Amino acid sequence: MSFDTAIYQWRAGARRLAEAEPTERVAMERVTSRIHAELRRRLGGPFTVDELVELYDRGTGWCLDIAYAVAPGAPWAWDMRTVADAAFARYVREAGDFAGGRRLEPDR
Repeated sequence: MSFDTAIYQWRAGARRLAEAEPTERVAMERVTSRIHAELRRRLGGPFTVDELVELYDRGTGWCLDIAYAVAPGAPWAWDMRTVADAAFARYVREAGDFAGGRRLEPDR
């Protein structure tokens, strides 16, 4: 998957989360925060946009497991297109080669 495709999907997820009904957003935010924490655990210290895209491209089934555990009675919080993508959208901001909403090109 390309970075452009991934960032488009991640930003769409963040928008869906922001537009969710307030009564549903609470559980969705809890799930998103927990996925964000798991991204930190999985990627460790400094990481690149490409590493995050690669992790995303391998699948987000593990995110669904987190959603079930964090919000077992809130099936709306299990929508990976929203909660996982929003978590990735937040986490990409911490990539070493991401700034100002775009990926920095390596020095040549």
